[in-house]
Amino acid sequence: MTQAPVVSVFRYHAFISYSHQDKAWADWLHKALETYRVPARLVGTQTAAGTIPRRLTPIFRDRDELASATDLGRKVNEALEQAANLIVICSPRSAASRWVQSEVQAFKQLGRSERIFCLIVDGEPNASDVPGRETEECFVSALRFRLDANGQPTTERTEPIAADARAGKDGRRKAKLKLIAGMLDIGFDSLRQRELQRRNRRMTAITALALIVMAATTTLAIAALFARHAADVARIDAERRQKQAEDLVDFMLGDLNDKLYQVERLDIMEAVDDKAMAYFASLPTKDVTDQALEQRAKAFEKIGKVRQLQGHLPEALTSFQAAAKIDSALAASAPADTARQLHYARTLSFIGYTYWYQGQLDAAQKVFDQAQSILSHAAQHAPNDLALQFELEMLDNNIGHVMEARGQLDESAVPYGSALALSKKLVAADPNNSQWAVELGGAHNNLGKLALLHGDLATAIAEYSADDAIESRLSARDPKDNSQRDTMLTVHAILGRTLALAGEDATGIRYLQQAVDIAAGLIKDNPDNNDLREDLARYIQQLARLKRLSGDLDSARALTAQALSMFTGLVRIAPSNAELQRELAEAQTEQAAEFLAVGDIEAARTQVQVAQSTLDHLLAQKPHDRATLLATMTAQLLSANVSTDSRVAMQLRRDVVREATAQSSGRSDPRLLSLQVEATLALGNVSDAKPLIRLLWNSGYRDAGLIALLNREHIDYPVNTALQSRLLAVSGERDR
Repeated sequence: MTQAPVVSVFRYHAFISYSHQDKAWADWLHKALETYRVPARLVGTQTAAGTIPRRLTPIFRDRDELASATDLGRKVNEALEQAANLIVICSPRSAASRWVQSEVQAFKQLGRSERIFCLIVDGEPNASDVPGRETEECFVSALRFRLDANGQPTTERTEPIAADARAGKDGRRKAKLKLIAGMLDIGFDSLRQRELQRRNRRMTAITALALIVMAATTTLAIAALFARHAADVARIDAERRQKQAEDLVDFMLGDLNDKLYQVERLDIMEAVDDKAMAYFASLPTKDVTDQALEQRAKAFEKIGKVRQLQGHLPEALTSFQAAAKIDSALAASAPADTARQLHYARTLSFIGYTYWYQGQLDAAQKVFDQAQSILSHAAQHAPNDLALQFELEMLDNNIGHVMEARGQLDESAVPYGSALALSKKLVAADPNNSQWAVELGGAHNNLGKLALLHGDLATAIAEYSADDAIESRLSARDPKDNSQRDTMLTVHAILGRTLALAGEDATGIRYLQQAVDIAAGLIKDNPDNNDLREDLARYIQQLARLKRLSGDLDSARALTAQALSMFTGLVRIAPSNAELQRELAEAQTEQAAEFLAVGDIEAARTQVQVAQSTLDHLLAQKPHDRATLLATMTAQLLSANVSTDSRVAMQLRRDVVREATAQSSGRSDPRLLSLQVEATLALGNVSDAKPLIRLLWNSGYRDAGLIALLNREHIDYPVNTALQSRLLAVSGERDR
């Protein structure tokens, strides 16, 4: 029996599901589908999918359509119900995305599994079946397995319908046509033949247009050259002809390039851009107009972008550098022209990003520094240009992140501090600009993170408090903005956790409890939002640790059991998500500590061994990830405490000391120092531990776990009154 037509009863032709890290692919696919014209001879044909339309529009993209939504879960479900098809952009990033998993599950629960189509852009299908290749998996589990009556994945395998856009496979154009053929329920070969016929006609017309423009440009250029050598009476005519040539080149680099991009002819785009460059080369080296120079830079930039799309990064870098050389001369000739300075700085940013993509952090930082210098000088001529100030703030962030990636924590504080100052200036100029307010909060958070790594708890708490105040104010401005409330609860939890590190256990518990309550409330409105479920489980587990250390063991055990249940379910949905695996292991370690607290040594040993096995594997993959390092060291120390083999226990403690001292950055992180102190004291090296304890005292670190340890060891650790005064001052500012 033929299915009922679907086109007339659905609002959207397709819903695109993807990881935000694959945004570039989503941008391409969305544009490719909505600009696609179905071959005229197919329009009106009846298929199992309904009447074939002229265009496949609209296409729903959750990240775009829901940017301002106040009820994310409901809006997503509504859009899925109104979508005729679901297209999943498949990569290792999407395979680890709870959003993608939830969207596939929801669409399958609507009974339309046969209308799910996959676009493979990276990774390997079913790689998780091969030991050691789990991280290459590109299909979420909801695609690979059928759902049971409750909508949960079973062990019964499925074969997703997939087009493969990877190099050496279908490629972009063929993959796009495969998706369209599936959506329209027509044979791929039929659509391909129709498309080839139309494409040939279109390319013949575009190529002819390009050749005509090239010929006209060349003719005008030659005429302009001859005219320049003619008598003065012909000068005006020569300039007119050159202006015509430059206008045609503008068309070649603008509209014509855009049209060629739409039909994915990067080869012809490159040929057109090269022809424009040949025209520039035919001009005299002297007496060249600024417009011609700007066109040359634009041509180089266009060629660079084409080469970047082709994956030819060294060639793209060469083109961007050529554009920067011209932009540099133009900027130097008009130092007061802010637009030229901005354009030059942005061209340098293209170079910096290309270096970044190639892993050349030193070169990227050098170029970002140069762009920053240019904009700083330009700001002297336009001190009130807010667009320029915003560009400077973004550059500061880029420079700070590059330094952080290189382990230059001390140096990164300078650009992060500058970003904070610029963000404050922008917000002062326009307090209602939410984007600038969010940047200000992020700048405070960056500095808070650095302060914690440097052992400055008072500053860390002050910066986190500033971010918390901003996020809370934005949330109060629009109480129905659940996305902002999610951001607010995250910062709230970070602040609470850091306050507990400084000994403010009751306040830390209160803040974490508030984060838990907010997350639980959001989940009631968005029960299928797994990101919120992860937030809730994370903060429940952190709250459980504080409850245990404060003596409320019953509450701690109940909270940890709840967190473990949630994390286990989330890992089952996204088994390749490394962050979820780490958080599950942290919850297992906390439960092991609770077993130890009630004297159940065997249960503690079994649970912590499971956690340590996971964490050792994760740390081998990301040896510089601070969260994974701290979680691994915590599990190692607990394993040593419950081990029946004293030699194994001693080796585990030595491993902790070795890992702590091997860190090239963040050595003053009090969390790291505290674990090192515990291991050092257990090894009997009290004299080695005392300098570390002094560093912790200087930082104001008073985590309940450390205080209990030092009390057992009979080591005096009085309150640092100077630090407590600073913390009280920060608390006073926070409570205003």
